[in-house]
Parts: sequence; structure tokens; C-alpha cells
Amino acid sequence: MDRKALLCRSILEQPRITQRELAKLLDVSLGTVNGLMKECMEEGLISADGGCHSLTQQGITLLERHRVNGALIMAAGFGSRFVPLTFETPKGLLEVFGERMIERQIRQLHQAGVHDITIVVGYLKEKFEYLIDKYGVKLLYNPEYSSKNNLSTIYHARKVLEGKNMYILSSDHWMKENLFHSYECGSWYSAVYKKGETSEWCFSFNKKGKVLSVRAGGRDAWVMYGPVYLSSDFMADFLPMIKKYYHAPGTEQMYWEHVYMEMLDGSAWERLGQDSGTAHNVPELYINFQSADSVYEFENLEELRVFDKKYQDQSDNEAMELIARTFQVSESEIRSIRCVKAGMTNRSFLFQVHGKSYICRIPGPGTGLLINRKQEAKSLEAVAPLNISERVVYFDSETGYKIAEYYDGARNSDPHSEEDVRRCMELLRRLHNSGIQVEHSFDIRERIAFYENLCKSHGEIPFEDYRQVRRQMTELMDNLDRLNRPRKFSHVDSVADNFIFLPDGELKLIDLEYAGMCDQLIDIAMCAIYSYYDDEQVDWLIRLYLQREPTEEEQTVIYSYIALGGFLWSLWAIYKSFLGQEFGEYTMIQYRYAKRYYRKIFQKK
Repeated sequence: MDRKALLCRSILEQPRITQRELAKLLDVSLGTVNGLMKECMEEGLISADGGCHSLTQQGITLLERHRVNGALIMAAGFGSRFVPLTFETPKGLLEVFGERMIERQIRQLHQAGVHDITIVVGYLKEKFEYLIDKYGVKLLYNPEYSSKNNLSTIYHARKVLEGKNMYILSSDHWMKENLFHSYECGSWYSAVYKKGETSEWCFSFNKKGKVLSVRAGGRDAWVMYGPVYLSSDFMADFLPMIKKYYHAPGTEQMYWEHVYMEMLDGSAWERLGQDSGTAHNVPELYINFQSADSVYEFENLEELRVFDKKYQDQSDNEAMELIARTFQVSESEIRSIRCVKAGMTNRSFLFQVHGKSYICRIPGPGTGLLINRKQEAKSLEAVAPLNISERVVYFDSETGYKIAEYYDGARNSDPHSEEDVRRCMELLRRLHNSGIQVEHSFDIRERIAFYENLCKSHGEIPFEDYRQVRRQMTELMDNLDRLNRPRKFSHVDSVADNFIFLPDGELKLIDLEYAGMCDQLIDIAMCAIYSYYDDEQVDWLIRLYLQREPTEEEQTVIYSYIALGGFLWSLWAIYKSFLGQEFGEYTMIQYRYAKRYYRKIFQKK
């Protein structure tokens, strides 16, 4: 830390500052301040006129190399610990005391003379676009925001940071007072003191506040908390390491701070396959000590509710308002909110009211076009007497919002456990033999045509042999029509995750979004392809469900539905990709089922 520059900055900002005030500000003794003042005057950096000090041209020149060039604000993440608020609004755009957190940061930066601000966006990126016109910021898109941690954010923003003195901020930081300056005199990381045990990243440092090491977790320690400032000198040594780490295997879920932590302890070069015994440049970083009430990083919605009372009873969030109305409670009585991993169609979160757990499902974007919620409501009503599905507390057949009891301690079925799968097949047989009748059907021909048209309305279906495979699927559907098999009430979405084992051993079958009248054997096919079963496992599953060897017709029907199901869901995934959602290898796996099982059917003949 350049103490002379720090003293010059203090005098520039407060010309009448006393030496005692300088000592407190610089966290040094009064004698050290006296010595610094003397040196600066001897070097012609400051001049004195009565009780007022001012910078000379030399002092201004000294400060100029410490001028802050800009700020990078990381705002790409989902903010899962703030659901359901972040289903609608990115975390950085949430308000604290009526002011959006990211806007407060931008205004504080402007007050310090920092106007070159880049915001790294990802999730709900369009929500940030208005900031360009309102504040003159720049937006940078991180295409890996949903699959990697913020090391990738710094990597994608490296051109913004190179050769510059920059603040690095998170959009959910909230600073009570403005911590920013036009000039910064050394790289620093904001820190607050945590008494007792903490899981935060803890600093060890020398008497001058220089960081010596960082460790995860500790006791009675100064911890990483809040904004960061990195000088161009720091960037020169650090950004090449970011680039190397980004391309190294196993770093996808790392924070950028992990890189510096490993540089400090020397393990960085071991990770990169370099000689750890060789001297390497580790840029200096100092602690910017802050009081506990000056900087906030809200860890979750519960912390935000404590800080800003508005969120206790008036969150302005549709899901929270719905829950409050449904249970006739205030929003403050909705507790223990936590995100469930977003499904392929819906978003869900858990919560408690009066100590009992529930799950709220919020349909994903565009699902109103894909799923008939009125039919889902009819299916839920039809299966209720069987007591095999979740107990639904609230269902809106217009929006698809659903609130159901959540079973604490429950687990999903394991598709590779013979006992689990046997129980699941028993439950499917019970459903199929229940005699339930509904007016709506699941028509796979209609669904394939529907998704095909959706895909074509957005672009070209990317499979090279699509036309040929489409003709083959039509042939399979024509064959099934000729069989004119009876229809029974079927689940259709019989993925292992929809079979729930309760702590007492009871089994439930949830999520009836696609359920309707259909050939019951479709459920066996869907169960197989969702579990990524190979040929041997498929045949094992068929025997387990039928409790005997299949007839030739039954085997042909199930194989046909495996092919058609794979084809249908590959189209579904392609359509979702046009909307910006990706499901990795899922699309190709399902398309392979279509081709492979078509061949299996006709190889038998």
C-alpha cells in the first residue's frame, strides 16, 4: 500500500484534515503521520498554508497513476437463495429501502468520479438493459453463467480489466456509506470481523494489513466481505493466472478468489503443472477493514427480510402473495424458503407455514403453450381418491401455479435399484388398473406434430437425417393406429424423479402434467428412456411391469413408444434450446432412442 499516495489522497479530499485524523484514517501512529508529512513536504508533494495543506503538481502527478479507471459489477448469477423473488427479478435489481442494490452501487461510483462501469450479465440479462440509458453503463454477457462460477466471469471480462485500476463488485453488495474514491493507493479486499465460528473465507495478514493467506472457515477472524479494488499492477500478474485456471480441468465451480488463495499458498503452480519451488510473482493485496454495519452481502432472503422490513409482509412477489392468501397468513409467517433445483419445465421452491413443509411450483416461461393446465387439474382430481399422489393445497388451472405438501426426508426412486423399480412398477399397474377415466388423451402423434411446428417456427431442426427419421416415426404411429389398442389412464411422465419414497416407505407418484388416456404401455417406455436404460435394462423393465415375458405385440408397442418418446422429447429439447435453455446431451440421447428402437422393431420382422 502506497502510504504517501494515501496521505496525498486524504489531503486532496479534506484539505483541513488534522494529523490526528490522518493517523486514524491511515491506521498508523501519530509519529508515523508526522514522518510521512515531513517526507511528502520535502519531496514537494504537498505544501502548507496556515492550517491548510494542499497538493502540489508533483503530488497530483503521484496520485494520477492511482486513479481508478472503472468498475466491473458481477450480476450474471441466478441468486437461488433469494427465490421466489429471483424467479422474476435478478438479485442485484432487488430493492433495499426502496433503492435497487445495483443502482445504489452505480450512484456511489459516480459520486467518486468513476463512470466507466461494466456489468456482467447472464440470468434475465434483458432486465439490466435499462441501465445503459439511465447510467451509461456497458453490459457484457457471460455465456457460461449457468454452468460455471465467477472465475469464468473474470475470464470473460479480462479485456475490460487488462491494464486498468478497477473495482470488482457483486451486484448484491450494499454499502451503508460510500467506500469508493477517485484514487486508490493499493489493491485491497473489503473485510469485516466475524466473532465466533464462521464458514466465511478468513484472512491472515501482517501488521501493515498485507494479506498472507486465505482459508475457508475459522474463528474470530477478519473475513472477505464486500467490494474489491485491484490495481493494474495486480492485474498484470493475476489475469494470466485466471486464463490458465479457466482452461485447467476441474476449475469450473471455482470463484476467482480461489486462484489468489492458491497463489498465496503456492498450490497454484502445482495445479498448473509448474515447478512450485520456483519463485513466482504473487501480487500484493491488503485488507480494507470495515465495521460490521458498513458493508452487507445478503446471503439469503431471510437475511434481507431482517434488514429491510418491507420483505417481511410486502415483497411485491406474486408467489409470496399467493402463499399468504392461500394459507391466510402474513408473508412474515412464510419461513425456511429454499430453492429446489429447477426442473426441465418448471421452477419450484420449498417453504414452511406453521412448521409444515410445502412446495410451490411456478411454471417456466412458455409452458402455458406446452401444457394444458385445465387437463392437469382434471388428472389431479381423478387420482385424488387413490391417495397415490401428493396432496395439492392449491392449483390454478389458468396459470399452472401449484402448492402441494412436501414430504421431509423423502427421496426419489433409484432407477438402478431393483427393489425401487419393482415398487414403481407396482404403483403404475395400480394406476393403470384403477378404472380412472378422464375426457382428455395424450396423443403422441398430435404432440410430435405440435413440437415439430414450434421448432420450425423458430429455425431449422438441426438433425441431418431428420426427414428420414420423421418418416420412420410416422410409420410406427401408423402401425400403432392399426392395432387400435385400448386406452387407460397413464402418467406419461414416469421419470424416476416423479416416484417419491416417503420416510415410512410409502410410495407416491407426482407431477401429472402430461397425464391422460393412452395406451398404458407408454409409461414403461417413458420410464426407460428417462432412465437412459440400455437394451438389456429395457427388457428387464418390461418383464418387471408385466410380471411375465411380453407377447410380440407388447414388445413391439413398447419399443415403438420408446422410439416415439425419444423423438418427441428430442423435438421438445430443440424447441427449448431456441428459447435459450440447454439440456446438454439429453437431446442426442433421446434422438438415438428414436433411431435405435425403430431399427430393433424392423430387425425382428
